[in-house]
Amino acid sequence: MGSAFVALADLELNRTIEQVLKLEDPNSLEDDMGVIVLNLSLAVKQEDIKRNRWSSRKKRTSSKSSFMRSVRLSDSLRKNQLWNGLVTITLLEGKDIPGGGLAEIFILLKLGDQRYKSKTLCKSANPQWREQFDFHYFSDRKDMLDIEVWRKDNKKHEELLGTCQVDITALPTKQTNCLELPLEKHPGSLLMLIAVAPCTGVSISDLCVCPLGDPSERQQISQRYCIKNSFQDIKDIGFLQVKVLKAVDLLAADFAGKSDPFCVLELGNDSLQTHTVYKNLNPEWNKVFTFPIKDIHDVLEVTVFDEDGDKPPDFLGKVAIPLLSIRNGKQSCYTLKNKDLERASKGVIYLELDVLFNPVKASIRTFKPREKRFTEENRKFSKKILSRNVDRVKKITMAIWNTIQFLRSCFLWESTVKSVIAFVVFVVTVWSMELYMLPLALLVLFAYNFSLIKTGKVNNTQDAQELMGLDEDEDEDDKESEKKGLIDRIHMVQEVIIAVQSILEEIASFGERIKNTFNWTVPFLSVLACMVLAAATVILYFIPLRYIVLIWGINKFTKKLRNPYAIDNNELLDFLSRVPSDVQKVQHAELKPYSSSSPIRKKRSAL
Repeated sequence: MGSAFVALADLELNRTIEQVLKLEDPNSLEDDMGVIVLNLSLAVKQEDIKRNRWSSRKKRTSSKSSFMRSVRLSDSLRKNQLWNGLVTITLLEGKDIPGGGLAEIFILLKLGDQRYKSKTLCKSANPQWREQFDFHYFSDRKDMLDIEVWRKDNKKHEELLGTCQVDITALPTKQTNCLELPLEKHPGSLLMLIAVAPCTGVSISDLCVCPLGDPSERQQISQRYCIKNSFQDIKDIGFLQVKVLKAVDLLAADFAGKSDPFCVLELGNDSLQTHTVYKNLNPEWNKVFTFPIKDIHDVLEVTVFDEDGDKPPDFLGKVAIPLLSIRNGKQSCYTLKNKDLERASKGVIYLELDVLFNPVKASIRTFKPREKRFTEENRKFSKKILSRNVDRVKKITMAIWNTIQFLRSCFLWESTVKSVIAFVVFVVTVWSMELYMLPLALLVLFAYNFSLIKTGKVNNTQDAQELMGLDEDEDEDDKESEKKGLIDRIHMVQEVIIAVQSILEEIASFGERIKNTFNWTVPFLSVLACMVLAAATVILYFIPLRYIVLIWGINKFTKKLRNPYAIDNNELLDFLSRVPSDVQKVQHAELKPYSSSSPIRKKRSAL
């Protein structure tokens, strides 16, 4: 609320006086922060004189630093957020893990407040993970990498099997270090690769000194991501600049009808935040943030919170912006959404975004595994999510069923014209079918859907908008389910339901991603798919299938011989993981500010 200080030289010895101190806050827009009334008495303490002088000096310095703390808040906040390195850890395998043959094994990795959890493997004393994790590295911190080996039995009981530590500061930089780490006080060891590399492109600055505002610096950054540099530093895909300008008409979170808002920007596992503007519903931050892009299919999430002292901050609103949807250099007004990113919240935020990236590097990265997210809290059962996932699976199942019924109707000659056409197409296709025609047919499907979108006959956001029609009664049922979930008697049932919920979500997302690939939901991915299909058409036309299968088999069989530490992946599934599902399309869709069709206005008009 404010601060004040007292000059001890103005006090009289051994006399109590009353003083009225005016509170001040450099970051507040209000002139009158109130006063505080104190009864002060100055006396000599009967102790060592040297210690007394030192204590007085320390208290006076502490008072002044406390008074100036808010003035230097932005600078200290900026320094504490900016990482200058990246620690890449490849978890390969475990050797002679105690009890590994009796239970499932997983690994927890911790570096400061960053946490990762590996996948859980089947019962084995020598498990192989082959997973990669990226940690932020702060050179001014002396954090140790803590590694814990855990096992989990069929009763969901978890037990710590062993630990080990790695001093990251002692490792040489710009090279990959292969380490076999023995577990402390337990038999067994872990084999992993650790690489420490410098990281650039992370910054927080004012509007007057933004990186892309300088023409020479902008040209230098653009040159770094031009086509001729496509195979230099293949992991450096692009550069993102975010200008966080202001927010308008935010939700009042305090009793006085005000809020203390600040913004958190998240891109994958990268996170930066603004300073807090106190007691304001229309804050202006005017800050510039830059991020290195590791995957062009990442989504920038900007969340507005209300600072609440020592308590967790209150949520005010959120917006999600896919990098490929950014309009460079254009100031945009985004309507804030709720935590689920499905309904409009109160207030808007003004951002100006610029993204520069190399399309060749981005295309190569598309066919590699996505970056793992830091460990989050366990998911809770939600009737709304379960119902939505069931509807999504039902919709895909009905599409497949309708296709089967159409073929069946052709076989039964329910319509003579339709059956004759289907019979002719079948005979011609089977008689003249060559393998190269398969990717060619998929290219035709891409072209057909693209023509429908361009002519306005099909809107690829229609399916996503249908998912927004969820009843508020289901939200109340979610709260009741959370209370019931605390009862031990149905704990196991709840875990089964959560597993079914997740499986349904994966199935629905997989089908929707395939559909959205052909529907040109993300033009970059659809163009990339067309290029791959065109290349496959040419290759299959000139090269016999048996040679292609032989090359594929040799590559698969010799992959581990050529690179013992290679990480297994499926390029097709990695590609589809970048395509948004219908739920993600809703979450990433931009809401029109003050639109008459917004959910809030619909609800008010209904009342």
